[in-house]
Amino acid sequence: MSGDRLLTSGQLAKELGLSHRSVSHYAQTGQLEPALVTPGGHYRWDVDDVRRQLREMRERNA
Repeated sequence: MSGDRLLTSGQLAKELGLSHRSVSHYAQTGQLEPALVTPGGHYRWDVDDVRRQLREMRERNA
């Protein structure tokens, strides 16, 4: 995990230049896997892991 904290979906979206809706959609459809899902159903993300997942997604779709 990068650093000591996990990002919310909104923070991740801002960090990556995506919309919050896109991040949520990718998670709900299984295209991205969050580092953690809270008991309340909120996603928490490791930004480096998400970058890796996005890179792999692009490579598969190329």
